[in-house]
Amino acid sequence: MGLFYAMAIVVGCLGIGNMFQSNQAFQQFIFITGGDASFFSDKGWLFGSILAGIVGLVIIGGIQGIARVTSKLVPFMTVTYVIGALLVVLINVDKVPWAISAILSEAFNPSAMSGGMLGIMILGFQRAAFSNEAGIGSAAIAHATVKTQEPVTEGYVGLMEPFIDTVVICTLTALVILTTVYEPSMASEGIQGIALTSQAFSSTLSWSVLPLSFIAILFAFSTILSWSYYGLKGWTYIIGESVWAENIFKVFFCIFIALGCMINLSAVLDFSDALIFIVALPNILGLYILAPVIKNELASYQKRLKSGEIQNYREL
Repeated sequence: MGLFYAMAIVVGCLGIGNMFQSNQAFQQFIFITGGDASFFSDKGWLFGSILAGIVGLVIIGGIQGIARVTSKLVPFMTVTYVIGALLVVLINVDKVPWAISAILSEAFNPSAMSGGMLGIMILGFQRAAFSNEAGIGSAAIAHATVKTQEPVTEGYVGLMEPFIDTVVICTLTALVILTTVYEPSMASEGIQGIALTSQAFSSTLSWSVLPLSFIAILFAFSTILSWSYYGLKGWTYIIGESVWAENIFKVFFCIFIALGCMINLSAVLDFSDALIFIVALPNILGLYILAPVIKNELASYQKRLKSGEIQNYREL
């Protein structure tokens, strides 16, 4: 199972954590530089090559270099984005009740539940995996690098990630879109992804386009950095730890960054969805197999925490 997962993460990292991210960064860059009139509009290879070069410079430093960059970028991006989204929602607060009502009514109306419930659930699972990676097992690769006397505590840290990402940020994004520019026809017109979010922000805060675009590109950049490490660990698990093996993977990974900027979003999404499924299979199976072990570890930790044993150990 470990070998299968390693092979799956090596291939999977090229979709969700690479091509999709570079594609969205490119689309956002085109949006702020003039759209179809932008110099880069038909030069995805150029933007991708520049992005790949920057990523290459960071990942050469290994996990330490990646950690230094992402530890500074992620808090800044998250706080700035949340503040901007709250500002837009507050300005359009009169439309919030309608937005919440629309979400609930469309999710649970009879036609949706009978006709497209299964399809919507599948689509929801796919997009949720893009949002927080829950069930894929990729984040555990990063958590495994942490030095701690109590591994269970890292599990608690991991529980915070889907909450912040999905419950907080994605909910705010949905409210921003629904209270500003959303129309059912947008899906058929091809307006989706980061372009739709940018349009929603700019409709209320015209000055927000540039900072939002910059943050969106940084989000994509930090995600690419993280997934480069996930894929690298899978690669070295298969090939073995060596400098030449790591460098081969890093070059290959950077090539796909440029490739992601040259392909349309729907093709990238289809490719990434298929790869996510492959990565999730061994991880979910492993979760069921290891559930008794996790339960025992958690019970042991909570017992020692209540008894004061862990606190006393830290004081010593």
